[in-house]
Parts: sequence; C-alpha cells; structure tokens
Amino acid sequence: MRISLIIIFVFSTLFSFSQTVRIEGIVTDSIKSPIELANVMAVNVDSQSMESYSITSDKGRYSLNVKANKTYLLRISFLGYRPKELTLVVGNENVVKNIVLDPDSVELEGVEIVNEMPVSIKGDTIVYNADSFTSGTERKLEDVLKKLPGVQVNADGQIEVEGKTVQKLMVEGKDFFDGDTKLGVKNIPADAIDKVQVLRNYNEVGALKGLENNEENVAMNIKLKKGKKNFWFGDVTAAGGPDKRYILNPKLFYYSPKYSINVIANTNNVGELPLTTQDYFKFTGGFRNIMGKGGSRFNVSSNDLGLLGLRNNRAAEILTKFGATNFSYSPTSKLTLSGFAIFSRSDTRLETDSRLQIVQTGDRQLTEENADQSNKLGLFKLSASYKPNSKLQIDYDALGKLSDQSEGTSLFRQILTSQGNRDEQIFTDKTQKPASLNQNFAAYYTLSDNHIFAAEVQHLYQDEDPMYAADLGENPFPDNTTGNDDFNLGIVDQPSGRFNLFQNRFIKTNKLDAKIDYYYVLTPKSNINLTLANTYSNQRLTGDLFQQLDNGTTEDLNPVTDNDVRYRFIDSYLGLHYKLLFGKFTVMPGVSYHRFSLRNEQQGTLYNQNFDQLLPDFYALYQIKKSETLTYNYAWTNSFTDVSQLPEGYILTNYNSLFRGLRSIQNATAQSHSLRYFRYNMFNFENIFGFLNYTRTLDAVKRSAFFDGVNQFSTPFNSPRVDEALNGSGSYGRSFARFYKASLNISMNWSKFNNLQNATFITTESFTQSYTLRASTNFKNAPNIEFGYGYTQNDYQNQTFITDRPFVNLDYYFADGFSFVAEYEFFHYYSRDKSVNNEYDFLSASLSYFKKGSNWEFKLSGTNLLNTTSLNDDSFSEFSFRTSQYRVQPRFLLFSVKYNL
Repeated sequence: MRISLIIIFVFSTLFSFSQTVRIEGIVTDSIKSPIELANVMAVNVDSQSMESYSITSDKGRYSLNVKANKTYLLRISFLGYRPKELTLVVGNENVVKNIVLDPDSVELEGVEIVNEMPVSIKGDTIVYNADSFTSGTERKLEDVLKKLPGVQVNADGQIEVEGKTVQKLMVEGKDFFDGDTKLGVKNIPADAIDKVQVLRNYNEVGALKGLENNEENVAMNIKLKKGKKNFWFGDVTAAGGPDKRYILNPKLFYYSPKYSINVIANTNNVGELPLTTQDYFKFTGGFRNIMGKGGSRFNVSSNDLGLLGLRNNRAAEILTKFGATNFSYSPTSKLTLSGFAIFSRSDTRLETDSRLQIVQTGDRQLTEENADQSNKLGLFKLSASYKPNSKLQIDYDALGKLSDQSEGTSLFRQILTSQGNRDEQIFTDKTQKPASLNQNFAAYYTLSDNHIFAAEVQHLYQDEDPMYAADLGENPFPDNTTGNDDFNLGIVDQPSGRFNLFQNRFIKTNKLDAKIDYYYVLTPKSNINLTLANTYSNQRLTGDLFQQLDNGTTEDLNPVTDNDVRYRFIDSYLGLHYKLLFGKFTVMPGVSYHRFSLRNEQQGTLYNQNFDQLLPDFYALYQIKKSETLTYNYAWTNSFTDVSQLPEGYILTNYNSLFRGLRSIQNATAQSHSLRYFRYNMFNFENIFGFLNYTRTLDAVKRSAFFDGVNQFSTPFNSPRVDEALNGSGSYGRSFARFYKASLNISMNWSKFNNLQNATFITTESFTQSYTLRASTNFKNAPNIEFGYGYTQNDYQNQTFITDRPFVNLDYYFADGFSFVAEYEFFHYYSRDKSVNNEYDFLSASLSYFKKGSNWEFKLSGTNLLNTTSLNDDSFSEFSFRTSQYRVQPRFLLFSVKYNL
C-alpha cells in the first residue's frame, strides 16, 4: 500500500506538464549526405535556457521536444563544419526543419554558444555534462553516474559503460586510488563534478595505441567545476541516533595542475563498509597481467581460510574504521609521482542458518552458526612515470598488501543421513596474516615510426600463514574411513569426548614475469608484434596437523599430515601476432611457442615435467558502423595449478573436510570462443549489448571426493572427461523524449562438470539465469521514480531456487532545498519444491535540507525501516548445494549534519 501511494503521487506529477510539440528533421552536408553525431540544441529565447537537445542518428535525424507557443534558437554544430544558428517560432503543431551544414573549421562570427550540450562525442571520448542530468538530490559520484545514459553502477561500486567494466577512474587526469572504482564512486562529491569523460579504447602508453587491441579498455575521467580547482574542497559528516549509533565521515580533496591530494576517513557502527575484505583481495592497484596474450595461465592462488563474507554489506553487527589518502605530484612536466595508502578495520558479527545437501546421496546438514570477525587491512601503492620526450616512457609501480584477520565461530549442526541422525557442537578459530608486494617496471621506446619496443618486468612476493583450529564433538576422520588401509591420521580419543585439531600452513611465493615486445609497423593499417617472455615461479609450502590433548599438551599426528613442498614453474615462450585493418574489419591472428618446465620436490623425492606446446589465438573486429561493432575472440590456453594442489600430506581445510594434493597433477587445456556485439545510438541513447562465451576444457583439474555422510576427503586429478561452460549476457536500454529511460538486463550461465565421488564418475550441471527490467524518469523540477523487477533462477541438478525482486526508488528535490530519497526492495525467495519459502523487504529513506550558497546540510535518514531480520542466498559446489539465511542489522534512525568546505 505504501509503495502504491508513492507511485500514484509521482505519476500524477509526471503528466501535469505543459503541452509539448516536436521539432524534427535531418542534418546533412552540402551534398545531401547525412551527418551522424551532430549536436542540435533548442534554446528558449525568453529564458535563455536550453529547452531540449538531440544528437543526430546515423541517418542524420534529430528530434527535439519543446513547449508549445514559444520562440527558440536552434544551434547546430559538428566538428569540421561551420556551426549554424536558426530562429524558430513554434506554435501548437510539430515542426519539420531540415538543416544543411557547410564544411569549414572556422566558426561564424557573432554566434556565441552559451549553453553546453548534455552529451558530446570527440573521437573515442564521450563527454557528459553532469548538470544536465542531475536534479539536486545527488550527493556522490554514484548518484550522478546512475542518471547518465549508457552508464551503470552495480552494488559493488563497479562502473560499466557500453557493457564494459571501467578499469581506471581519474579526476582531472590523475589516478583516484588506481585499481578500484568503488572509493571514487562512493566518495567524490556530486556538486564538484562538471564533466564525466568516458575514454574508450584506452591505453596508458600512447606509443602502443592502435598497435594492440584496446577495444575492451575503458577509463573514466572526472572534470571538476572551476570553483573546485586550486582550492581545498570536501565535507565533514557527523551523525547520531538511538542505541548509540554513529557515523563520522570527513573527506578532503585538492586538485591543481601540479599536484592533488585526497583524504577519506570513516568510522561508524551502522554497517557502512568503504572497503570490504572481498574488495581488499581483488584490489589490483592497476596492475595488469603482462603475460595475458601468451596463451598460458599460471595464477598464484590465495591460500586463505575462506573467512565468511557479507551479503550485500549486511550482517548482524558491523563496526568500521577506515582511512585512506591518495596523491599525485608532478615536479616537472616529464615526471609524475603518485600513490595511495589505505587502512581499514572492521569487526563483524555474522549469524547464519544454512542447509547443505550432498547431490549424489541426498545426505543433509542443518547448521546454526555464529561468527565474530576482526579484519585489519592495509594497502599502499607508489608509482612513478617518467616521459623525457615523445619517444621514451619509463614506469615503476609497487603495490603492498598487509592484513591481520581472525574469525571465531560457534556452530551447531544436525546431520541427517540414511545411517541415522546426530547432533554436534563445534567451535573453530581462523587466523591469518598474509602479506604481498607486487612490483612492476616498464619501459617503452619508439625508435622510429616503424619500430617500437616495450619491456616489462613484474615481480610478486607473497607470504601466507593460515592457522585453523577446530574443537569437535566427534572424530570426523576415523581410521580407514575411506576404505584405504593407509589412511590413519592418528587422532587420539580423549576422556572429554572432544577433539581439538590444529592445522598450520606456511606458503611463500616468488614469481617473476619478464617480457619484451617488438612492434614493426608495416603500413598505417598493419603491424607485426614479436614477443619474447618468461615466467619463473618458486613456491614453498610447509605445514602439519596436530592435536591438543585434554591435559593441555600437543601431539603431532601421523607423518601423513606433514608437508614440505618446493615447487618451481618455468614458462618460456616466443609469440608472433599480425594485426591488419581492411575496410570495416580488424583481424589479429597469433601463435606462441612455449617451453614448460615443472619441478616438484616433497617427501624426499623429485618429480619433473618438461614439454613444448604451440598455442594459437585469433581476434577479429567488424566495425559495422561508428557505434556498432561485432567482436570475436578465440584462444587455446594452458592452465597450470600452483603449489596449493600439490602437497600429499593431508590438510584440514574445514571442520568436516580433509584435502590431499597430487604431485603429478597435469595442466588443463581449454579452448574458448567469445562473441561480443555492441550498438550505441546517441540519437535516443539506445544501448544494445550482447556477449556469449563457450569454453571446452580438457584434462581439467577436478576433485575426487569420498563422502562419509557430509564429511569429505578429496584429492585432485586430471579428468578424462570434457568440462563445458556457456555463459552470456545482454542488455537493451534507451531513452524516450529525454525524460524517460528503460532497460532490460539478462545474464545466463550454464556449466557441466565431471568429478569422482566415492570412486564413481558423476556429472553435475548448473544453470543460473537472471533478468532485470527497469524504467525511470529524469526530470529537473518534478519527482523522479525508478521501478523495476528482477528475477533470478538457480538450477542445481534436481534443485531450483528462485528469487522475485520488485523494487521502486524515488528522489524528489522540492521547496528550493529539500531532498527526499527512498529505496524499496521486496524479495520472495523460494525453492521449486517449496521446502524453502521466505519473503522479506528492505526500505530506506532520507529527508535532507541544503540551501544553495550555504555550507551546512541537515538530514534525517533511516535504514531497514521495516525492521527485516534476515535475507537468503544459495550456492553450488559441484558436490553439494547450500541455501542460507543471514541475520541483518535492525532498523537505524540517524540525524546527520554535514559541513561543506
């Protein structure tokens, strides 16, 4: 009922506008050829404000919606043509006006362009004028981006433009916490933004632009308003509410041509997480995979303990302290220094009820789990770029990560099997202090217009020390459980009936990648690229499993739980690629010849593997029109495991899971085909995107698992059966009459995997499909509403989980200073057999007052206003599926005061 009232109120406002008419026509040149992407603007003569705008289609068509019975100035411009200005008196009927532009780079005298186009295109750059799309309710960059046509921001703060993820965010051309867009999206003030520039086909190295395939690279640059340059700006927010809830969030920014400084801090106990643990581990610092086009994959995995993660930043309790600073300094025009430092601490309480079911046997486990986490995370980066002249560029980057994490868990599980039911109380503790340092050195030299060289070296040092402790009510791994007479961990029965097990691991990694590229430019439309590269990785893993007895002493278990593994991996390759542009096509066939060398030493024996392989790849781009492309990629890749899959001493990975590696594990080979279609029409901001990828994997590294009820023993093996995966996504969006827009997003993922379970091959399939339909308005002086519907279906073998999610958002700027914003989501989560059937919803709202010209802003806000207690999700692990219910924080009411500097 409450949402219905909002919708009725908004739509009654939407249809109360004055009568409008349409001005339309075609823009051509002097020989009657249509001009695409020309700017057409209608300026109201009385108010001297822009009434409407249009960008011509590929057929030169434009369309303007204006108020009836007014006089307008039509301003038409396009690069390379003389701009034109026409006076047009509009009555009550639509007007057709065709326009001819004369070729000339000199503007007409006396034509003064007072108003700016909301959107313009300059080569590979799309420029959005932020004020043309905002209504006054926006508070941060995220709010602005969501209103720009063709731009999307997801819940994790990732920006997507034209279906591609924005890889770099800059402000005034300077990196803003390079390697992650979330901090900028959530913190840059909306009122400081003048322009948003989308940089397509982006390459940081100018000498390599056009030589490599940059079509998937997108960056974004934020241009600040004049009053925000060469001055400190930002804000300080303080908030408080019942139950001692608080937020303190100061932000300071300074930008000048020579240097910039950004400072962000936040402390709160209402669940705001500027940086999650998941963000920390995926934070790249802008480092790229320099061996990406070689065809082989050797990725150093994170040997972490899998600390529980939040769902939508919602948990039973979250306390956060966060501080970050980012700087850029150019002492000369040739040298730029930049970097950042980030510290975050969060203390989290997670309460979870879950149901796990083994696919093959149907055995189940019901769990009630309470976990207390402490996460201390540190990140720092230092970069230097030296460009003494147009021919030489030298870059250096260093990214460091430090963390101190712990998790204490109390859980009660009910085990329901065909052999009977039983209960168990379990206590676990996880601690880890991983550290890493990633360094990159690169030099780019242009010998002449035809000869270009690039050299890159990247070194990774990583140190991990995960420690796992489990206090169990039963022995989950009794001797000979697997049917193997050699299986005997040596766990000792205790008078208390409890079993205290501890797993130590230490993993050190040194990985060095080095690559030299030579580009020979044959013609302006073709070049040859020769690559000589080498990957050298040296890893050591040690660890043991021991038991603490009732008398307080510790006892090592049998030697089958001890590990000391030294692993060396070498990949040397020579690559050849040829790029050719002809007509509307760009093709790049390539091949790389590899020499692989693997050396694995453990338990007093040595295992070597050496072989050669030829890996082809192919890239093709069909430029259908200026803003319409079809891209095809084919790749044959070799994927190698790191040391984590090799140790043959047993490792306790969870209270009911034991893992043993295989020293002779081989690499997997995959063939992948991907097809991407994109079309963008600036005339009505129509955005069509489609992506399809198929991967066929041979000799995949899979798991052979033995289940004793819900307890499992697993070891890797190379599957003789083929694994397959097919995933795709698509979207369609467009604007209507400037004030309305709608979109449909679709994603589907299908996979078929083969594993061994209790010595029997099993094939498991999963299929996930997601659909989101939304429509919204973008008025300047009226309420704006967004409403939509999301549908997600997860099929895991013989189980199906469905989520229906209708939602509605409202923002309204009124009475010259007041802003009302509300967001509502309703979830119906259920299984096909109705064994799970839950409904819940979330409502947040805020009312703020900010008078233009004042430094103060006041806001009353509430989160989880309906006091929802939990949310749901599900997952699939090839052997089992799990559905879970998570407790969330209660209703919070806050009164906040913000001072704008």
